[in-house]
This record gives sequence, structure tokens and C-alpha cells, in this order.
Amino acid sequence: MIWYPYEQMKTMKAPYKIVNAKGVYLYTDQQKRLIDSISSWWSVIHGYNHTELNHAIEAQLKSFAHVMLGGLTHQAVEDLSDKLQSWLPGDLDYCFFSDSGSVAVEVGLKMALQYYMNQGQTQRTMVLALEQAYHGDTFKAMEIGDDEDYHFVLKAYGKSRYVIHIPTEIQALEKAFEKYHQNLNCFIVEPLLQCAGGMRMYDIAFLKRARELCDQYGVLLIFDEVATGFGRTGKRFVSDFVLPDILVLGKALTGGYMGHAATIANHKVYEGFYDENPAHAFMHGPTFMGNALACSVALKSIDLFEKQHYLSKISNIEAITRREMEGFSDPRIKEVRIMGACVCIEVYDAHTIKGYQQFAYEKGVFSRPFLNYMYAMVPYVIKEEELVKVLTTMKEWFITS
Repeated sequence: MIWYPYEQMKTMKAPYKIVNAKGVYLYTDQQKRLIDSISSWWSVIHGYNHTELNHAIEAQLKSFAHVMLGGLTHQAVEDLSDKLQSWLPGDLDYCFFSDSGSVAVEVGLKMALQYYMNQGQTQRTMVLALEQAYHGDTFKAMEIGDDEDYHFVLKAYGKSRYVIHIPTEIQALEKAFEKYHQNLNCFIVEPLLQCAGGMRMYDIAFLKRARELCDQYGVLLIFDEVATGFGRTGKRFVSDFVLPDILVLGKALTGGYMGHAATIANHKVYEGFYDENPAHAFMHGPTFMGNALACSVALKSIDLFEKQHYLSKISNIEAITRREMEGFSDPRIKEVRIMGACVCIEVYDAHTIKGYQQFAYEKGVFSRPFLNYMYAMVPYVIKEEELVKVLTTMKEWFITS
């Protein structure tokens, strides 16, 4: 029996069974066609069953599907590493691959801690993070998170003495650095858009000040762009505008085709491990890191993003969304937020949107609201009439319910 995610198995309703998918559409076993308004957890940016992405995997499969990176290498992982090195900003040049965004976050946190341990700065054991943060469901990722709806199990351990959470306010940021800088190894954020924390959006001025303070106090800055990267905020990467020391990518890295992630370090971090001392090596190695199929499809995904001018597509999605949502209000709505290819309607009471998923299904839209948040993060290949249908369905719920 399948144990489904984020569900009380005793009371969950039966999931929709998908038998085919193409473009932005999911096809169910009940002959229902659904626009996927959330891109399979924000990853399927090119849509489903894409001919060129399919071909990239098929071509690699003719040679082999996977070999370990321990003592071996292959062309696809070398090509992807080279591409990311040339494509990413600044000196983010050193790629450590893993099999999921959560693991990639763990890798980044481990890098930051060991970077200072290698220098003998054993007091730097603390991490600064944001309130309402979500970085994954593995244990250290949960510890730096700040969402009891997902991570309440950690109450069994009590409050962590290794993590400080602050709001996205510059004054709070400055106070935290002033108080804790001697013990901090890193500051980790989802830049500009906190996704699972409620699609919370904040200003880039906060990140610019964070970069200044990290430089001033010798603390590493980590951007978790697993969800925000590849254009979701309207920017290619937020890292193009504020440069972190470590960047974490996942989800859309492979166009949503396969689980794969990358933790990319700058020269300073890498050189903190590059030593004749074997104890200074980074002792980490996911079995499927650098998977050949995943690397091949990631390369093609990046190629599509570049050649088909995806930032223009995303800009158009944002413009249509702002046009369609302009003036829309309801007494039950706390706020409507829009950034890039993300729109979120936050309500005061979670019961307000209870039943919306089924309502959307009947309208031909797959949605998955959570807590107080109804949102859409559509594939970038969506057509205007399809996007309008998604947004109209969201608005109709408030008009008819």
C-alpha cells in the first residue's frame, strides 16, 4: 500500500489517478483533463511529455542509466557541471550533486559547518534562518525550518540551540548578526519568495543587507533556490542580483522529469576543503548523485530555458496574472500576492478554501491549496487562455461559495 505525503492516511480522500500527461494537462482514469496549476510541486516548467526532454533521456539510456561518482565519472555529469559553472553568476563554480532538494540543503549546511571546522573555528555551530522557513523534510532541513504544520515532530527534541529564526526585517537581521555573529557559520534563506511557508514575498533590500553583514562578519550566505530558481520569482535566479556563497538548486533543474539537485559552492568555500589533510575532505556521497539520465535531461532543460526565452514567458505570465487579479477582493481574503509565475490568495480562515480542490477538479484544474493559501505556480509553457482559466477558477470559488 502506498503511504502518501502530508496525509492522514485514515481520513484522506482517494487521489486522482493519472494515466497520461501532455503539455500543461493531466489526464485521469475518469477521462478528465486537468490543467496542472502547480507544476507537480513547482518543477514541471516545460510541461509534461516534452519531446526534446524525452529524447535526451532516451539517448542517454542507450549507453547507461547510472554509474556512481565514487571513482567514476561520465560525460553527462561533466557537461552539466561545466554548463552550471558558465551559466551561474559570479564564482559559483563547484557543483556537488544529490538526488533531492532537501538533501542538497543538508549538503549546503554541512559544507558551511565543516568549512569553519576545517579552519579550527569550532565555535561556529549556529545557523541563522528565517521565520516561516521551509527547506525540506530531512532532519537538519526541518531544524532550520520554522513551520510547525510540517515539522511538529521536532518538538520531541525541544528548541534547537543551534538555529536562530528572524523575520524578513532589516532591523532584526542587524540585531541577529550583532548578537550571534561569532557563532554563526551561515545564514540560509529562500530568496524573495518563501514557498511552502505560505508564498510569502519580501524585498531584495533585505538580501542585499544580508550579503553586506555576511561579508562584514565572515558568515557564509546560502540561497535555497530549489523552488525559486529557474525563473519562478520573475528573475532567472535571485542569485543573479545578490550573490550567495552557496547556491542550492533542485525541482526545475531537470524540468521536473527526475529527482536531482545541486549544491554549488564558490571558490572560497571550495578552497576551505582543498587540502592535503584527508580530514578536510567533504565526506558525503548520495548514491544517485550525478545520475546520467538526470544530468542529460537537466542539460536539455537549461537549453530550452535559454533558447526559448523563458524569462519573457514568465514576464507574460505575471502580466496576465496581474491583469486578471486586478481589483479582485473578498472579505474573507487577507491578501493577494503575485511575483513572477506565482500567485497566492491568503485567506483569514483555512475553512474558507476547504473543498476548493474538488471544485477546481470539476472545472478542469488541478490545484492543491494548503492551510490558508490558495495558489498557482503554473508551467511556463501555459497558454493565455489556460492561465486565465486557472485564475478564473480561483476567483469563482469566492463568488460561488
